[in-house]
Amino acid sequence: MTELPDRRLLLVHAHPDDESINNGATMARYAAEGARVTLVTCTLGERGEVIPPRLRHLTGAALGEHRLAELTDAMAALGVGDFRLLGGVGRYGDSGMMGIPDNDDPDCFWQARVEEAAAALVEVILEVRPHVVVAYDDNGGYGHPDHIQAHRVALRAVDLAAEAGWTVPKVYYNRVPRSVAEAAFARLQEELPTLPFGKSAAVDDVPGVVDDERITTAVDGTAYASAKAAAMRAHATQIEVAPGERYFALSNELAQPLFTTEYYELVRGTQGGPTQNRESDLFAGIEEAV
Repeated sequence: MTELPDRRLLLVHAHPDDESINNGATMARYAAEGARVTLVTCTLGERGEVIPPRLRHLTGAALGEHRLAELTDAMAALGVGDFRLLGGVGRYGDSGMMGIPDNDDPDCFWQARVEEAAAALVEVILEVRPHVVVAYDDNGGYGHPDHIQAHRVALRAVDLAAEAGWTVPKVYYNRVPRSVAEAAFARLQEELPTLPFGKSAAVDDVPGVVDDERITTAVDGTAYASAKAAAMRAHATQIEVAPGERYFALSNELAQPLFTTEYYELVRGTQGGPTQNRESDLFAGIEEAV
């Protein structure tokens, strides 16, 4: 098999901070190894809940502008220079959590026409010509409308790009194996009294937790743990990273593990190596496409 000389990875995320939580170690590893890593973020997260009291005056467009600055700092921590907002800065607004009136805002991402938003992503795909696309599953990992919409847009864009001349060899969903999550939460319970959070989240609060047999790929980002933690800390309005960089909390103040091996489910393409074994590389089995 010919080794892939020019690896290109594209990740699609809903809000600033999602990329660092889900894929920070993966992004840092591949960027350090010389792969081209491109992030497309669909909204600026203007309706996010702000953690630090000193920043709680930020709302709406001001919060979005601040979160773009946080994203810029996070990408610097990960060594990623190519990051974009879908359709341009401010094109799609944050939709808020599922089932609230904000979902009906005609300018929010949840209300966007999938074909239109996908067309904007196709432009990026045809420019970058990624070998791998990473996206959410059809529930967006945990049911947030922007995450669900990001899934729809990403998968539709992959189809449209194929019609336009670039077939993405592999598409993955972000995942966490249940056994890994359960073991991590068991350790968390033991260490909770030493952490700055009063309570723990639950295993099923973690987006993308699935039964172990669905995991096809495990990317070891242990060497880039500090880079991932730094990127998460850069998103200070949304994330508090505990001392020791093993746990973090969102605005709900519930502790959860910070994973440095990141897991994926291959949903399009062919798994590299024996199918009974997990891949250790998202690009496994891909030869340079012409």
